[in-house]
Amino acid sequence: METPRIHPETLEEVKQRVDIVEIISEHVVLKKQGKSLVGLCPFHSEKSPSFSVNPSKQLYYCFGCGAGGNSIKFLMELEKQSFSEVVLDLARRYQIPLKTLDPQQRQEIQKQLSLKEQLYEILAVATSFYQHALNQTQGENAADYLKNKRHLLAETIQEFKLGYAPPGWETLYRYLVEQKHYPVDLVVQAGLIKPRQNGSGYYDQFRERLMIPIADIQGRIIGFGSRSLGDEKPKYLNSPETILFDKSKTLFALDKARQRIIKEDNVIVVEGYFDAIALHEQGITNVVASLGTAFGQMQLKQLLKYTESKQVILNFDGDQAGKKATQRAITEMSTLVYSGQVNLKILNLPQGKDADEFLKSSATAKNTYQELIQKSPLWIDWQIKELLLEYDLKKADQFKAIAQNMVKLLQKLEEQNQRSYYIRHCAEILAQGESRIIPIQYKSLLTQLKKPQSRSLKPSSPTFVTNSERNLLEEAEEELLLIYLYCPEHREEILQLLEEKDLVFSLSHHRFLWQIIDQLSLESSADLLSRLQNRLLSESEKIDQLAHFFHLTKNRQEVLFRAEVIIKNAIAALERVSWEKYRHYCLQQWQSINKQEKPDLCQYYFQEFSKADNYMKKLDELRINQAENVS
Repeated sequence: METPRIHPETLEEVKQRVDIVEIISEHVVLKKQGKSLVGLCPFHSEKSPSFSVNPSKQLYYCFGCGAGGNSIKFLMELEKQSFSEVVLDLARRYQIPLKTLDPQQRQEIQKQLSLKEQLYEILAVATSFYQHALNQTQGENAADYLKNKRHLLAETIQEFKLGYAPPGWETLYRYLVEQKHYPVDLVVQAGLIKPRQNGSGYYDQFRERLMIPIADIQGRIIGFGSRSLGDEKPKYLNSPETILFDKSKTLFALDKARQRIIKEDNVIVVEGYFDAIALHEQGITNVVASLGTAFGQMQLKQLLKYTESKQVILNFDGDQAGKKATQRAITEMSTLVYSGQVNLKILNLPQGKDADEFLKSSATAKNTYQELIQKSPLWIDWQIKELLLEYDLKKADQFKAIAQNMVKLLQKLEEQNQRSYYIRHCAEILAQGESRIIPIQYKSLLTQLKKPQSRSLKPSSPTFVTNSERNLLEEAEEELLLIYLYCPEHREEILQLLEEKDLVFSLSHHRFLWQIIDQLSLESSADLLSRLQNRLLSESEKIDQLAHFFHLTKNRQEVLFRAEVIIKNAIAALERVSWEKYRHYCLQQWQSINKQEKPDLCQYYFQEFSKADNYMKKLDELRINQAENVS
């Protein structure tokens, strides 16, 4: 089907309904900072967050590469899709009625939307079928397993809609296709039946298994997990991937856990379905399970949307297999873990138990579990502890192995303060209680860290601000801040211009100062200058860079005398640098795109580059005229 031409009414509704924070959070870990949210830019390599999202404006902007725009533009650039493709996908996601300028295309789109709705219905009917089978004679063994081995209450079984797939190759097939008259191809697409290899019919995906429905965030069934009740392999079997079910992006019980995760500001991730179900039954409901697969970045990003502190506790099985799964999960999430974007903690329960076993071990197990959650160590503390369990510090060869492995761990830490702390911590461990040896071990670790790190450093991302542009920014931003501080009558004008032009302070020390000014202005506009000065006295790292704002030299007084003209000139300068960044970014994107495969996207970036180029010329003319006025 050709890319549809979207009707303006549909486009407007998409813009109104789509939440930029929700869209970007699926790709970037965002943390609250004042009125905005910040994270690492997905469009260029960086270690310090320069990517900012403004929920009130529904816009994003990167101070590093200049990328910016709304939700639609974000997805166009990230997914390399056309404008129409992105709007179409968003309309489907938010269930917005689609209007296109072509009636034939509209019918085709409605068919695609209708397909998903039919699959949801078929999966819901299958869930009811499995629930009914659990309460029949043929489901007695499965019901007994749930009640007497898993010790689940009837209310829990009902809440999680647990069921039973009867034996027989075509039991569900006959029910859905022959009795309910659902088209066979839709039942196949729902992942419930499979065509026989010889082409002579279909057979059920699940037979003689305990059935565990898996829901999306809205509570709609999208697939199933299942457990064999006999010796059949595999013990656990999930639905195949469908247009509704992608296990790399799905978490069991997230629909039930979401509100509690938000309230508790953390989430517990367990391995098994029954671990999650048992914890929910005990009232510990900020819990999800990873569908029995490796817990990866896409699943993690789903969770981080709901916790402001970004605290995630992995509670995998405490046996060797569970510890390997934990190590694998840390590796899978390495880019988020090592950079500190997620506050990852690890809990291994005593005696290698899983959560379900532990809760059943004693009458006080629930309280003990909650205490252990509170005490769960950071991922690096857990890894250091595992090293000490594996090796013996008293033996010379093993001591060396521990030290080498500690260096490997420390190299992964990107945040300098955290790295410094753990160098000291590891030095204390290696000193084995001998305080005089701690400095020796510290120096040894530091020396070993320097060489590997210099080789492992990635090339830094190119800067899009030249020295002349930085000087321009430095001067313009400083002038605006001076006028804002010393000329209260111009404050509203500066705020309006920054808002209208969607401009921000790009240099870090100026941005820091503006954030404090913003905070103090919310409290009171009175005596802003002295309150700011008092506040900065506690910021020893920044005071040297900002002290000159409190000493009015002759040149700075000149700025204040000509405030009206200088404000316009400074705003034009900020605009000019912002557009230069954007022009450079569009050029890079245009050069990197395969022009034959993505002609629309190629044309889009060329047009954006030209638009930025033309606007910069106008700004240059404006600045020349204003400079003449200033002089």
